[in-house]
Amino acid sequence: MKAISNPALASKIERTKKKRRKASSLYKLKGLVLPVLLIAVWQIIAGSQIVSSTVLPSPVLIAESFRELIRSGELFGHLYISLYRAICGFLLGGGLGLLLGVCVGFSNKTEQYVDPTLQMLRTVPHLAVTPLFILWFGFDETAKILLIALGAFFPIYINTFLGIRSVDNKLFDVARALEFNVYQSITKLILPAALPHILLGVRLSLGIAWLGLVVAELMGSSSGVGYMIMDARQFSQTDKVFVGIIIFAVVGKLTDSFVRLLEKRLLKWRTSYQGE
Repeated sequence: MKAISNPALASKIERTKKKRRKASSLYKLKGLVLPVLLIAVWQIIAGSQIVSSTVLPSPVLIAESFRELIRSGELFGHLYISLYRAICGFLLGGGLGLLLGVCVGFSNKTEQYVDPTLQMLRTVPHLAVTPLFILWFGFDETAKILLIALGAFFPIYINTFLGIRSVDNKLFDVARALEFNVYQSITKLILPAALPHILLGVRLSLGIAWLGLVVAELMGSSSGVGYMIMDARQFSQTDKVFVGIIIFAVVGKLTDSFVRLLEKRLLKWRTSYQGE
């Protein structure tokens, strides 16, 4: 990269970079204020014994339970199974959603045949189809992965479809002027323009995949974080229940942050309002 010869301009760019790094660090610190405040209030309430530890265990007690689960290896075993189910379900449902979203987005005829049925199925709750999945597939991994895939399918399908339909018509004129074939039009113009919608669908799909995982692991499972929560509930181990909930929250946040990082990398060309 060519060095900037103007010292004043180089100094101004460096100051701007420092301000951005400082603002980024400050933004991350601000995000910690509310959790720290909630934990402090929670510890005070639990420490004063206003509420029974069986109903609301203290953060310290939850941390001790967390450490014990790590030491015994139980937590990692359940987490591994849950991640496997969530990833398989997301890849299956998200992949089909992306494929059908592209097909329906590009073809009005396909939309007329396929979209009404999919929109009807989209409104059916997970809990309503869970007994049917049990009857069809039993309690093995297939039923759990398919239930997760069902939830992961619709956000990506809808956002891919909307993303393609929201592409400016001028881009199609450009594709014709450049004599692009169908493949080039899709990969070089249309999908990049629809990428913001698609990535939003991925974020929503990952969140719903985690919700589907909870439902899947509550239907006769013998492993996974959801099973760990149910098992702890039966023995009134509320601290262990909170550990499972925190695991779901942290992993969900990490996956969401990963997609947001992808958005920053892949959508650098986009200029939009970032708030004040």
